[in-house]
Amino acid sequence: MPQILYGRHPVLEALRAGRRLRRLLLAPGLPADPKLAEIVSHAEAVGVRPEPVPRERLRDVAHTEHHQGVAAYFDGRQLGGLGELRDLLERDRPGWPALLLCLDEVQDPQNAGALARTAEACRVTGVVLPRHRSSPLSAAVAKASAGAVEHLPVLQVANLRAALLLVRETGGWIVGLDAGGSERYDQVDYRGPTALVVGAEGHGLRPLIRETCDHLVRLPMGGRVASLNAAVAGSLLLYEAARQRGFAFPAASAGER
Repeated sequence: MPQILYGRHPVLEALRAGRRLRRLLLAPGLPADPKLAEIVSHAEAVGVRPEPVPRERLRDVAHTEHHQGVAAYFDGRQLGGLGELRDLLERDRPGWPALLLCLDEVQDPQNAGALARTAEACRVTGVVLPRHRSSPLSAAVAKASAGAVEHLPVLQVANLRAALLLVRETGGWIVGLDAGGSERYDQVDYRGPTALVVGAEGHGLRPLIRETCDHLVRLPMGGRVASLNAAVAGSLLLYEAARQRGFAFPAASAGER
């Protein structure tokens, strides 16, 4: 099933990641821009001619006015499951054990996209989502991630707890972000294989997921607000894991997006 992406970064990163392009729609009279030129070059290289369309049509296609004059139809992305998760956990990445970001029913596309952007910057091994009650990999998520989600292995599982238990079975630790956690986020060791679990906006981790975690960590809060939103809190946790690993990010392999 085709997927519509909009905005220059999401469309360009999808093209860079090798997604199959079906149509490219451009608003007329766009000023010269290196990213736009690269988009057109990628499209022409795969035999797709840009189609000039009125901005009103782009707005209808993208369901938003924030399309930056660009929208594109791509083949839908195939997501992995538990089998692919096992492959990711067993993939040899010297000096960089598996680092997973697991989103427990995060439904806000802005939070999901922002977390994907940080995850890609921190070279996570993969992102794991439950099949139900999670933000899908929509155009809004792609836009919020500035296209970073295109370069991440994303797995969708029927049972998040089963995925976490697989992490433990293969020698990893499960660290959940929880406002009531008993440990401070920077006092846990993330240097081994680790799954970081971020809960939904509002109610956080579900009880069963919380019970499955080996560590529940909190962020110290010195102000009057009780917590940070999921994207900010999860990003801090990801960067703490990367800091402990010395920011020794692995190079992308040929098999990665």
